[in-house]
Amino acid sequence: MSAGMPRTARGEETKRKLIEAAEQVFSRVGYADASISRITDAAGIGQGTFYLYFDSKLQIFDELVEDLNHRVRLAMSAASAATENRIDSERAGFRAFFQFTADHPALYRVIREAEFVSPGALRLHYTRIVEGYITGLRAAGAAGEISDIDPTVAAWALMGIGEMIGMRWVLWGDEASGDEGVEGSAADPFASGTRAVPEHVFEQMMRFIEGALGATRHAEVRNP
Repeated sequence: MSAGMPRTARGEETKRKLIEAAEQVFSRVGYADASISRITDAAGIGQGTFYLYFDSKLQIFDELVEDLNHRVRLAMSAASAATENRIDSERAGFRAFFQFTADHPALYRVIREAEFVSPGALRLHYTRIVEGYITGLRAAGAAGEISDIDPTVAAWALMGIGEMIGMRWVLWGDEASGDEGVEGSAADPFASGTRAVPEHVFEQMMRFIEGALGATRHAEVRNP
């Protein structure tokens, strides 16, 4: 529960500025070196105003995790809403996830730091994503679009695939230069890239996923 929930459009805008500033600051310097003054400076808001919306640095960190989680799930859901089968849904959802990762590299650093800063927020982030996955996979199994694979195991595996592919190709880029300070280089493990997963990598990933889910009926329909 925050110190004070915004009750006006102006209050909502101020809180949004603080969340966006927190995303920038936590991504750039990490939780330990972030400070409320850095966040308010980035937001262009007086430090005293911060406490109208948040009690502490930890609270805004937790709300940032929840905000990033909500936005990435929304992006993935919107992208897959118009698809007609599970594999196309996976394809659209992963493309949306990789784009969100490129636009918001803070997702990686913030979530990884949450393991130590706020384990409850970390679990909530992953659990919410997995719950949506399980529902979709269960429906796809009932419709015969995929095999009878355990939807819970498949959901966690798919999420892991997305995270690792995104980290390797979106954040790190395809050709790491290794130069100090170069975004996406080996010297910048958290990166702030705006890269895309190469198409051949994406297609190989989808080939792997389609095989793992046993989506034979879908493959037959697409390739009669």
